[in-house]
Amino acid sequence: MTQDPGGRHATGHRTVMTCVFVLAAGLAAAGCTAETPEPTSTPSSAVLAPGKPGEPAETIAPEDYEGMGGEDVVTDADADFMTRMIGHHAQAVEMAELVPDRSTSEQLTKFAERIRLTQEGEIDYMGRWLDDQGLPVPADDSPDTAPSDGSGPRAAQPHDHDSMPGMLTEAEMTALADAEGAEFDRLFLEGMITHHGGALEMVDEVGAAGRDETVQEFAGNVAADQIAEIDRMSRLLDELAG
Repeated sequence: MTQDPGGRHATGHRTVMTCVFVLAAGLAAAGCTAETPEPTSTPSSAVLAPGKPGEPAETIAPEDYEGMGGEDVVTDADADFMTRMIGHHAQAVEMAELVPDRSTSEQLTKFAERIRLTQEGEIDYMGRWLDDQGLPVPADDSPDTAPSDGSGPRAAQPHDHDSMPGMLTEAEMTALADAEGAEFDRLFLEGMITHHGGALEMVDEVGAAGRDETVQEFAGNVAADQIAEIDRMSRLLDELAG
């Protein structure tokens, strides 16, 4: 079994695909479609409502509970997903921008441009969502750096690459940037398949712990796109190997 300079096995995409189909089975929980919540009846005793990220929970008396059931609740899991996914997407954009000058494949060049445009658009969307919640938006040049003054109700928490599944290491990114032709194509496809697989893990996490309907629907859309792209890249990788 051969390995690329970043230490990934050449057959690693098959393992990722296995994980993808397992994750796909849970996409309903991740919010592929947004369902209208059932009306919530007034409880007979006080309830504890989770606060927004960084804020304490609130005790609500029964007489004050009526009519609150349809409101979105933003949890730390929702905010963390949107914040971390900006950094995750940023690396995919960086990878895609390497393609035109290094690949000799017209198919791969067009495909990488699609990835770049899609993920740049999603980065903008996630930034607007965070801003609407009064949360700090990660800087483009340092996706996971919080504002120095800690402004906002919840300062962005620093996340290194190890905290986000699928992220390529610095050594792997260097190897990708140094490669050309068929070798670059192989490293790009293997790396991006792994990268997309990591994004699906993050979708699975927010599907289990998040509550905001907008985030759930967005995460489901991200998953659907990336599953389709993994399938396409796996076929391109098989063609390259053949």
